[in-house]
Amino acid sequence: MDLGLKDRVYVVTGATRGLGNATARELVADGAKVVLTGRDEQRVAEAVAELGPNAAGVAVDNAEPDAPERVISAARELFGRFDGILVSVGGPPAGFVADNTDEQWQSAFEAVFLGAVRLARAAAAELADGGVIGFVLSASVYEPIPGLTISNALRPGLAGFAKSLADELGPRGIRVVGLLPSRIDTDRVRELDGLSADPGATRLENESRIPLRRYGKPEEFGRVGAFLLSPAASYLTGIMVPVDGGMRHGF
Repeated sequence: MDLGLKDRVYVVTGATRGLGNATARELVADGAKVVLTGRDEQRVAEAVAELGPNAAGVAVDNAEPDAPERVISAARELFGRFDGILVSVGGPPAGFVADNTDEQWQSAFEAVFLGAVRLARAAAAELADGGVIGFVLSASVYEPIPGLTISNALRPGLAGFAKSLADELGPRGIRVVGLLPSRIDTDRVRELDGLSADPGATRLENESRIPLRRYGKPEEFGRVGAFLLSPAASYLTGIMVPVDGGMRHGF
């Protein structure tokens, strides 16, 4: 199926590795052009080199107030248009309620929540009919994940913001979607498994609760992301799509 991505231009934040990178790869593979971002300039350069001439990069932190203007301007200046954004950001520090400091909460709020809101507001002001705003969230939108208290607080709030935004932007033909990964085999998930005394046993236990009995591959997530951002998904908005191998059994 042709997703209609040829020559469309997207910004993907947090795309030097993990789920953002996986989605950027699939977008480029299907003909889109991508401006990817990350905090580390060297990693940004390496990710752009791997993706080829249809990719460009901006070294910026989502939490920086000028990040939205910089990335959207880069899309227009380098590729001549701007069709959508996928807001992805690394997960906040792990920990239970008693573990996380005020500084960790503040930093995570700036990067995960407020940074995402700024990017979405700026994108909404720039996009036209057919544009799309996507958020990489978490399965914690529906059910808290033990040991990820900060994420459990911030991700559901962003999901609510995304649904409100979908209602507001729908009359302009702009879509808003969320992706809810669970156990996708990324550095972040391996790091979380590694916090246990026996990471191998933890992984096996997690896999036993997934109907497909395995962790997802980053490219499997990336394909879902590319589809939701594409014109092929033109009648989907305001939805939160689990990418979890069937782990969430509810509607």
